[in-house]
Amino acid sequence: MRRTALALLSAAAAALLAPAASAQDPLKVGFIYVGPVGDFGWSYEHDQARQAVEAEFGDKVQTSYLENIPEGPDAERALRQMAQSGHDLIFTTSFGFMNPTLKVAKQFPNVKFEHATGYKRAANVSTYSSRFYEGRHVIGLIAGQMTKSNTIGYIASFPIPEVVRGINAAYLAAKSVNPDVQFKIIWVNTWFDPGKEADAANALIDQGADVIMQHTDSPAAMTIAEEKGIYAFGQASDMAQFGPTARLSSIIDNWAPYYIERVKAALDGTWESTDTWGGIDTGMVEIGAFADTIPEEIRAQAAAAAKAIEEGALHPFTGPINKQDGSVWLAEGETADDGTLLGMNFYVEGIEGELPK
Repeated sequence: MRRTALALLSAAAAALLAPAASAQDPLKVGFIYVGPVGDFGWSYEHDQARQAVEAEFGDKVQTSYLENIPEGPDAERALRQMAQSGHDLIFTTSFGFMNPTLKVAKQFPNVKFEHATGYKRAANVSTYSSRFYEGRHVIGLIAGQMTKSNTIGYIASFPIPEVVRGINAAYLAAKSVNPDVQFKIIWVNTWFDPGKEADAANALIDQGADVIMQHTDSPAAMTIAEEKGIYAFGQASDMAQFGPTARLSSIIDNWAPYYIERVKAALDGTWESTDTWGGIDTGMVEIGAFADTIPEEIRAQAAAAAKAIEEGALHPFTGPINKQDGSVWLAEGETADDGTLLGMNFYVEGIEGELPK
């Protein structure tokens, strides 16, 4: 009888202690990457932010990641696996993860999800992205004045609004400082494929490009630019080590402050579904240091443009701007609203070639 009473007391004590122990369990935070963490571009910068979360919160969090996850059914399987393994918060970091994220989130209503660059939300799904087009405006000003052939090459991934916005913003900025500039665009239909990106860079050089921009994830184009003695810009990360003489500047994705903010909200119980679209003003978009090869007056102009965007005095899409077919899009002094930018599916006037469907 005495042993039974002691056993009951022990069980009761264990039950009382269980909530306290559970409260000390780390928050499990997962990340799904479309490319390898060593791409030195998009996925690399997301993983740098994951490491910043670990540094900020220590043993209060436990992070993990899955890399090289293709967009589509594989993403859904990876997400479900992560949700089933007890993750409390999951970041899905590519546009094509949108529908798989929504589907798995519905099956796991107690798990919080954050989807990068998408537009579909739910009670347990937030969305976030950066205004990369602001950075494209700044480097477009540089590219338009650094080209000698008046031909700028652009390696594009997929014809989604995010990528189309970047092309248009860069072209309009380059055209504003060089009326003779033209863009040559190659669509590679991949986010990360160094071989395809290198082939595209070489093809653009063969077409006369002496400056290359990209919206793909590897430093392959920068490496080719270095080999061929032309200019290029870092994409997502600085990429200076791959083109010490080729690199003019870069657009750097800084996800760390956002990730830390959202993990903190999950830890303190204030997390809720939100939509975030940050730019130069929030630090989500950073402009890499300007190379000394850029003349001082061009560097000053680019820096002034970045500052004006940060302060809200300059919007990269300010009229008059026509669509590619010559129809009026923005009147004199009119600026594009976010809704139009988020759905952008057209080239602006002056860009040659057909936008893929």
